[in-house]
Amino acid sequence: MQQTHFDEKYPVYELTLQKSETTAASASEIISRLKANVDSHPIAAFIGLFDHFAHTKNLPEGEIAEGIIAAQHIIFCFGVKLPGARVMAVRPRSIAVTEFADHFVVNFMEPPMPVATNAMEAWVKALRDR
Repeated sequence: MQQTHFDEKYPVYELTLQKSETTAASASEIISRLKANVDSHPIAAFIGLFDHFAHTKNLPEGEIAEGIIAAQHIIFCFGVKLPGARVMAVRPRSIAVTEFADHFVVNFMEPPMPVATNAMEAWVKALRDR
């Protein structure tokens, strides 16, 4: 798993996963595995799924980079405290799965909460199951 910065300011964790490294055959299967992790976590709450590919494809001027065949988000929250309004700006969390012909890119923006970071990193690393 690689830690980078998108646009030089957003801390992102990212894993490129060759399809030969996982038994998951599609972005939807990876999202299902991640949902099982969210559902079984003692403080995480599932919120929803978002098909970014379908949304963008249906826009009149939507643009999708060459090679992307699926792009989905799973959205959830780890919020155990609500200390004020500002914390709402960094919630909820999501993990994105982008599918290409021979690999997946799975990434998320670093949460400000170590327990969330650790869980999300573990969930993504566990996708490599071959």
